[in-house]
Amino acid sequence: MSTRKIRSLGLVSVGVLAGVLLSLGLSAVAQRGSPLPLDELRQFSSVFSAIKNNYVEPVADKKLISGAISGMLSDLDPHSAYLDADAFKEMQSATQGEFGGLGIEVGTEDGMVKVISPIEDTPAARAGIRAGDVITKINDTSTKGLSLTDAVKMMRGPVKTPITLTISRQGQAQPIVIKIVRDTIRVRSVRSKMLPDNIGYIRIAQFQEKTGIDLVRHLKELGEKGAPRGLILDLRNDPGGLLTSAIGVSAAFLKPDTLVVSTDGRAPDAKQKYLSNPADYARGERDYLVGLPAWVKTVPMVVLVNVGSASASEIVAGALQDYKRATVMGNRTFGKGSVQVILPISDTTAIKLTTSRYYTPKGRSIQATGIMPDIVVADTAEGDLFRMSREADLKRHLSNNRNGQPEPEKKPKEEEAPLADTNKIFQFGTPEDFQLNQAVNFLEGKPIQKAVPRPKKASAEPAGAAAKGK
Repeated sequence: MSTRKIRSLGLVSVGVLAGVLLSLGLSAVAQRGSPLPLDELRQFSSVFSAIKNNYVEPVADKKLISGAISGMLSDLDPHSAYLDADAFKEMQSATQGEFGGLGIEVGTEDGMVKVISPIEDTPAARAGIRAGDVITKINDTSTKGLSLTDAVKMMRGPVKTPITLTISRQGQAQPIVIKIVRDTIRVRSVRSKMLPDNIGYIRIAQFQEKTGIDLVRHLKELGEKGAPRGLILDLRNDPGGLLTSAIGVSAAFLKPDTLVVSTDGRAPDAKQKYLSNPADYARGERDYLVGLPAWVKTVPMVVLVNVGSASASEIVAGALQDYKRATVMGNRTFGKGSVQVILPISDTTAIKLTTSRYYTPKGRSIQATGIMPDIVVADTAEGDLFRMSREADLKRHLSNNRNGQPEPEKKPKEEEAPLADTNKIFQFGTPEDFQLNQAVNFLEGKPIQKAVPRPKKASAEPAGAAAKGK
């Protein structure tokens, strides 16, 4: 397989969303790696035999092997994982933008299931589920100690069937019980509209296979009556997705053959540079950026990000920030700057393995630091809506250093706003969207408002709200 072909298949993800970066056989890894540790494998064989012959109940060979594989991967870092048949199928469906369920991105925090972000216009979003909510019960089953895969399976189910989630929310003393009806989730990757004063607004909810093509269509529609005076690209709560789509979105606003992102790892295939050209974003197919309006390359831009912006979102924000093509505004991003590859081990199962780190065009590592906005703006006029764990808070997260050595504890130079004393829910892109309004002010040359915290009443902190890890 040529290096160019390998590079065209890359993608990134967060939480349970992932997709194929490379399609490699395990034998190829073994051939170029170190000799197999025979003594340790004999120990594994002895343990396997002891369980088979002495455990109180019979255990299937498949279950033991799957558990061993899962254990090996889960002890590496938060994003390496074993994908059983259900997880593998789910991963493939998610990157295509349609799947069944509630419509939430989830991770884990201290053995509990935590919402990374609700997906727009889904049952979960309409029911009021928020980023940062900790799901303590699924129906009558506690999520404490429940694996992420099992939790996702429980939340999936036939369309039109009900499910009850009990959640713990920061700032709320009592658990919140929410009843939701499952539905088919069709993620609309790109949305757009024209704001007052001829400012274009484009929101990308997730980087899917057709995101680049959809972006071009929306840009053309925005410019039908003339070039906008400014453009806002909204990547808030976008958990990532396909790397090729991230490159295509970046290429739409950058000059051709410009470095968008690079990767560095131990294996030769992990050391790559991805440019804003069709070979890296169109996978050898038709260049969908041909015919893009000229104003797209020069229009003044703001990119909105927050703690829910991860992976592919951070690649786009980092590239546009490095080249000063756009002003990044909002909150510091999640900080997932690692690359996972999918290695099939059967027709229906695979492993997801971290192989390298991402670097912005200027060589900044995204891992565990994220993208710091040029202008920090709180979620609302009263402050941020919630505090949410980032990559740096996850147990066993990779360091930011190329050599993988531990790095000293350091706090980002960030003007972190206080939490707002409000439960008000607003949708991105509406007149109530405080960060969007500040982006408009910036493009119009008006003063940018800072959040003014209101006096807050003392409240009991819910269990798990201050815990680190996701």
